[in-house]
Amino acid sequence: MKTRCLIIDDEPLAINVIKNYLQQIEGIEIVDTFSNAIDGLNFLKSQTVDVIFLDINMPVLDGLNFIKSLENPPLIIITSAYQEYAIETYELDALDYLVKPIEFPRFMKAINKAHKRLANNNKAPQEQSKKRPYIFIKIDKKKMKKVFLDEILVIECLKDYLKINTTTGKYIIHSTLSDFTNQLPPRDFIRIHRSYTIAIDKIDTVEGNSVEIGGLRYVIGRSYIEEVKGIILNSAS
Repeated sequence: MKTRCLIIDDEPLAINVIKNYLQQIEGIEIVDTFSNAIDGLNFLKSQTVDVIFLDINMPVLDGLNFIKSLENPPLIIITSAYQEYAIETYELDALDYLVKPIEFPRFMKAINKAHKRLANNNKAPQEQSKKRPYIFIKIDKKKMKKVFLDEILVIECLKDYLKINTTTGKYIIHSTLSDFTNQLPPRDFIRIHRSYTIAIDKIDTVEGNSVEIGGLRYVIGRSYIEEVKGIILNSAS
């Protein structure tokens, strides 16, 4: 997939220099060029790009205010004849700052930085899904079910069985609450009663000696209440 680039600069010569540089690099698509930021904004209402090469000093709307007006900005590489805006643009999360006249080796360094950032952005969701913790539970004699930990709401004891309430369903398994709770990360789950273990981040409200999760209220046992409230308060701070 090609890296989609947009150029916004009020100097035709500067646009031509950047276009010439980009045309020498494989995997680059120049989607459009504009001589003012207003046209660039209108373009972005219906189009997406990966990288914008942006001048600072432009009429009507300058580059700084252009960046501030973007709700979800792509990568921004500043191309300016002036160095004094560098700090402010980095505070606006600009990827790089190129001072005109721009030498090709310095331009390539900015492109490589953009490619690296884009690759990391694309990789992040995949890595996150791989690391998403889960457990397998035995829901009948032959079937094991994968349950993601971040979907668990409450584990409820039913004598020799447990009911696991999740955001995607409810499951009955043969286990003790103590054994099952010990399989869960203590930073995310806490036993609040001899009959309940809950996900800390799923608590909606705490009132008196009870908590509410998913519209249902669960009592905190007397012997658990001090520890439970301390952990809940610490997790909120």
